[in-house]
Amino acid sequence: MTLRLAAELGPGAVTTERIAERLGISQPAIFRHFPRKGMVWSAAATLLGEEMKKAWDAVQGGLPAERRLRALALAHLAYVESTPGLLAILFSRELHTENEALRTGLAVNQRRFQARLASIVLEGSKNGRFRENLDPSDTAFLVIAVVQSVAMRWSLSAKRFSLIAEGERLIDALMRGFLR
Repeated sequence: MTLRLAAELGPGAVTTERIAERLGISQPAIFRHFPRKGMVWSAAATLLGEEMKKAWDAVQGGLPAERRLRALALAHLAYVESTPGLLAILFSRELHTENEALRTGLAVNQRRFQARLASIVLEGSKNGRFRENLDPSDTAFLVIAVVQSVAMRWSLSAKRFSLIAEGERLIDALMRGFLR
């Protein structure tokens, strides 16, 4: 519910009162589970991490490294597209100045994504699919940069283009530089 409200109203307008109202329960009921509002955002970061991991885990392990790297980036974009509150939170004051637990939780998720991408790049370099001089960590961050930039453009354009199609186009252009 918190993510839906963040998408609809903006993260700064998400209050325990609004969450309770939307859920049809009392505000004290919210506080029984989450004694502080920051704990609501921490739970949201945990949920986002779990859902992102499910999206990443759906990418088949038996694919060649270049196809798996592409599929992982596109799975992440598909998750972003299906979770509108995520981008609102990433651009929010709530994340950047008011809630260390939320920021930390999302940073952990990004590190996990980066590590997963880097392991695929390392594997692809070792088995000859990618150039052997690629730094796995830097290459993973380049993929993340493309994913984040296309997601930001999509959000700023009021979602007027296909996030997945644009992501495919840019990821494919990037991937050409990685291949042997």
